[in-house]
Amino acid sequence: MSHASDPFFRTFHAVRIKGFAKAETIAEVADLPLAVVSEHLDGLQQREWAMFREARQLWQLTPVGRDEHRVALASDVGGGHLFDALAPAYGEFLAINERFKELCGDWQLRQAQPNDHSDAVYDRSVIDRLVALDREVAPVVQQMGDVLSRLVPYGPRLARTCQRVVEGETNMFTGVMCGSYHDVWMELHEDLILTQGLDRVTEGSY
Repeated sequence: MSHASDPFFRTFHAVRIKGFAKAETIAEVADLPLAVVSEHLDGLQQREWAMFREARQLWQLTPVGRDEHRVALASDVGGGHLFDALAPAYGEFLAINERFKELCGDWQLRQAQPNDHSDAVYDRSVIDRLVALDREVAPVVQQMGDVLSRLVPYGPRLARTCQRVVEGETNMFTGVMCGSYHDVWMELHEDLILTQGLDRVTEGSY
């Protein structure tokens, strides 16, 4: 049976994953209504676990909040049985991740030069590979979601963003801090690393 995380923790965890983000983005990552997330963020601020950068409308954890997140995460995942259950699908994800990195490189560069997206045939071939990769990773994300339910929303988010790329929004492939496919993928990977207590450098996965 899939483990369901407490909604307050999901907001807390989303802030940790993003590093700093607007409330709307945190709500998307947490897969919760904005009004609920706003209440949670106020609660985090009252506890001095999060701070609000008013100039840019950004939330981020305080040093104390990062320490408290580690405690909350350990409580959320409980015993190591979740890690054992996640391991097979996570191994599949890592294999796909290697090909995703290559795919991003092919989108950003063409013949060792920045891709100016003037060659529609070339771009179409890379997008077709993205569509195939998205279809491949969807059941893997679902398998992980069957273990930990807060992972489930990443699948539909990836699919929606992939469709935006297909429809011509080229920045939604590898754009930074715009909700691109790469952004969502990195959020998922960061979530998996944090959840399992892994070290990205030691693992060698980026």
